[in-house]
Amino acid sequence: MKKIKSKYEIFREKVKIILYGTDTFFGKMFDLVLLGLILLSVILIMMETVQGINQKYHTQLIICEWIITVFFTIEYVLRIISIQKPIRYIFSFYGIIDLMAVLPMYLSIFFPGASVLSIIRALRFFRLFKILHIPQISHQSIQLREAIEASKEKILVFIYFVLISTIIIGSIMYLVEGKDSGFTSIPMSIYWTIVTLTTVGYGDISPQTPLGQFIAAFVMILGYGIIAVPTGIVTAEFAKSSLKNSVVSSKKTCKNCKAQVHFDHAQYCFECGTKLPNN
Repeated sequence: MKKIKSKYEIFREKVKIILYGTDTFFGKMFDLVLLGLILLSVILIMMETVQGINQKYHTQLIICEWIITVFFTIEYVLRIISIQKPIRYIFSFYGIIDLMAVLPMYLSIFFPGASVLSIIRALRFFRLFKILHIPQISHQSIQLREAIEASKEKILVFIYFVLISTIIIGSIMYLVEGKDSGFTSIPMSIYWTIVTLTTVGYGDISPQTPLGQFIAAFVMILGYGIIAVPTGIVTAEFAKSSLKNSVVSSKKTCKNCKAQVHFDHAQYCFECGTKLPNN
């Protein structure tokens, strides 16, 4: 005997089709409206920081931001209740961004000014890749993520080396230059080392002695190498990932979101996390 679906189950299925069905008419329309509201929200937040506009239209800006926040909140709740495993969405990349997009406005009730943090909603534009559903973009994003994950230990070791180097160089500059040249303390000297090493060069502190200038020149040259190393590490891992995953299968199609491009060894959909068919 066929089980009769309840009104709530029917409602969940319809909501799921609209929110996650990028191939359906209503799904595409919802995604376009969502992108439009994200763009409008980011513009409103920026306008709120412009003194002249904020003084004249402060109330209207706040009302519009709250309307958009309520819409995003309803959307977030519906995304949770419309899928079988809400935890997977809540702790996913998009789930965390969606939550962070609504929290600042509610925090502004207790902490005035926190609403400016709503600018983080700009991260929701990453959904554009999902909406466009271009296989090459999805494939490249996965490779980039794998490259970053594979190189994170090397980068952490490199950052550790850089931090130790800045402490040593900063201490040396404090001894060489002293307070008369603006190197009033070791922390201030470390600040100068970081600014010089990253080739920013604010110019608020500069060495005056020949030895200090020689060390500064060495730090500047060293800075170019430091900038290049992390890039080289990630690039090497990205090349390895590209070689490893050069063969992509289009035979596996997700029954949930209809994504059609997956790696041969993939067991779960890279879009929604649904288990993929074996063949």
